[in-house]
Amino acid sequence: MAASEVYEFVQGDTPLLVSMPHVGALVPNDILERMTLDARRLPDTDWYVHKLYDFLREMGVSTIQANYSRYVVDLNRSADGESLYPGRSVTELCPTTLFNRQPIYRQDCAPSQEEVIKRTRRYWQPYHTKLKQELARIKDHHGYALLWDAHSIRSEVPRFFDGKLPDFNWGTASGDSCDAALTEALLKTTAKDGIYSSVLNGRFKGGFITRDNGSPPDGIQAIQLELSQATYMADEETHEYCEDKANQVKTLLIELVGEMLIYKPSA
Repeated sequence: MAASEVYEFVQGDTPLLVSMPHVGALVPNDILERMTLDARRLPDTDWYVHKLYDFLREMGVSTIQANYSRYVVDLNRSADGESLYPGRSVTELCPTTLFNRQPIYRQDCAPSQEEVIKRTRRYWQPYHTKLKQELARIKDHHGYALLWDAHSIRSEVPRFFDGKLPDFNWGTASGDSCDAALTEALLKTTAKDGIYSSVLNGRFKGGFITRDNGSPPDGIQAIQLELSQATYMADEETHEYCEDKANQVKTLLIELVGEMLIYKPSA
């Protein structure tokens, strides 16, 4: 399999790269035939995130987005399977349960450790190799690089958090992956109209991509946005897209990306 089949990549001319690791909906037949009917519907996909960010090319932003489902391999997990949130319920590198705890695979059909290793090499590694190459290129050209890891999730997932999730969930690995000045600018822009709720390093503090790549001392700022699907869906259970809600939140996303692009690291 060619690496280019694993992801779609567009190179821009700004210091920003936006990663969309959970938008993929492809599942190889040999995996799909072992999955339950519920899992085949791919309910935990970051639905429409690439559509919400379809303005990025015009803004000169580099983008990388996954083609394959997170059920094949989760690109926002460490290749060694280390938990992002020790002691809390999480899904694995090659998930075996849905967010609602139901099984992804039919009985005795879950991937073996050998298969997990193969999937990691085939689907996980090419995405991360390209991501790091692009960050290195950006940094070489601009002197610094910015990474925005774009996600979405249902507003209510009892397995992971109580109650309803805020609209905008920013993660900076508890401040380790992004300059506080840039983070503050993003939070201020998010809150300025009072339309959306937001939180910094709440339930979601940034996944593996943010934590592995963000290093302000080395000139790479990384931030994750986990956007509540209630901000752009008419029905989160059926994944019904709402143009009016989506256009409203997209207007803010454009402003937020603009904040990223005017950022300059302090000397």
